Parts: sequence; C-alpha cells; structure tokens
Amino acid sequence: MSKATYPLKLPASVKEAAARLAKSDGVSLNQWIASAVAQKVGVMETAETFLAARAGSARGTGLASILHKVADVPPDAGDEMPDILKNQE
Repeated sequence: MSKATYPLKLPASVKEAAARLAKSDGVSLNQWIASAVAQKVGVMETAETFLAARAGSARGTGLASILHKVADVPPDAGDEMPDILKNQE
C-alpha cells in the first residue's frame, strides 16, 4: 500500500475530540483519522453507485409533464415553504 502525506489543519475542538476517540479505540490519531476518511470515502462512493443505479436511464425530461398535473392549491398548514427559501426563487 502506498502512502501519501497530507498536512491537515483541524479546528482545535475537532482535533481534541478525534484524539480522545482515537485513544479510547487504542489507535494513534493518525490511524483514527485515516480510518475515518476511508469510511467517509466508502459511504460516498457507495451512495453515488446506489443512486446512479437507482436512477437508471432517468434524466428528468418527463418531470415537467408530471408536475403540470399537480393541482395549484395552497399548501396544507405546516407544509409552507420556509421564508428563507421563498427569497431564493
């Protein structure tokens, strides 16, 4: 396995928490961070593969025709768009 060095700057609070967790796992901070990064990479690649397979050949071109069938009525109470999103339209 080849290894690469990467200087990593973390907020002090994150480094302290990672060091504490590494110690409780009985591994070095470097090992713990490498494992955490590997885990995140695995999750992201798995999600990307899953979503690509789930989408299949769908490209969204038929979505507009489906959305045009939705009744133009106000949302139910509690389903309103948050004000912060209304301003982004």
